[in-house]
Amino acid sequence: MSVRKQFWADPYQTELRTTVARVEGPRVWLDATVFYAFSGGQESDSGSIGGCPVLLAEKQDQDIAYTLADDHGLDAGDAVTVAIDWQRRYRLMRLHFAAELVLETICRELPDAEKIGAHIAEDKARIDFALSRPITPLLPAIAAKVQALIDADLAIVSAYSDEQNQRRYWELPGLYRVPCGGTHLRRSGEVGELKLKRKNVGQGKERVEITLARP
Repeated sequence: MSVRKQFWADPYQTELRTTVARVEGPRVWLDATVFYAFSGGQESDSGSIGGCPVLLAEKQDQDIAYTLADDHGLDAGDAVTVAIDWQRRYRLMRLHFAAELVLETICRELPDAEKIGAHIAEDKARIDFALSRPITPLLPAIAAKVQALIDADLAIVSAYSDEQNQRRYWELPGLYRVPCGGTHLRRSGEVGELKLKRKNVGQGKERVEITLARP
């Protein structure tokens, strides 16, 4: 079973009228959704289904299961409105793309840097690398290169590379094309000013934390 993921078709859409496809206790499945579930390091949206707050969103192959309160009262076939917290979604989108640009820039500048983890939250993003030396001396140059891409306000392409298997990518034409199933901005300039900070997380590991200068 596969839910129609409207958050890919229009990541700026905040509400959607749809139908409950299936119910198992507190968990519900939908015919279509704008509510993103945690995947690829990007945290889930927050919001509601049929007025009931979503407690947990879980990706299941090509479907998504949403956990609501036990007394949600929804049944299969019910028409519901899915609504998300737009402020949170937009922060996640901006930090996600900022993290992607930082990752791609570091991998080009440091071929021996191996990504070993990532997390995108509402307040900050982080990327973890296996690297034998501190990245601190290189951060100002990396930040400047990433900021230049942001300030250029480039168009971002987001599309399927394999629609049947729901594989997607984002692209800055002529610069980067990266497999990714997250929610993406229309233009790089929407990120705004970013700040990078190195954090020591153990020998042979480097963490770069990414924050935004404006809400």
